[in-house]
Amino acid sequence: MNKTELVAAMAEQAGLSKKDAEQALKAFIDVVSAELKNDGKVQLVGFGTFEVSKRAAREGRNPRTGEVMPIAASKAPKFKAGKALKDMINE
Repeated sequence: MNKTELVAAMAEQAGLSKKDAEQALKAFIDVVSAELKNDGKVQLVGFGTFEVSKRAAREGRNPRTGEVMPIAASKAPKFKAGKALKDMINE
């Protein structure tokens, strides 16, 4: 499912226009992105949690030459599914 299909499904499910559903989806993405940028987390009970995962600096190897090279520390967004979502998928 791509963004257009998601917006159409949300509009149909909630009885909204596609324009309103698209604005709601954009607002959701903006709010979650802003919270993650500030090292926060967004927890939706029954669905899951969006949070930031921190990766420490480490040494890696260039697969072509075998040369050791530094890999900088970084942050990555992470989603952890909630129990209700896991249970629904595994029915």
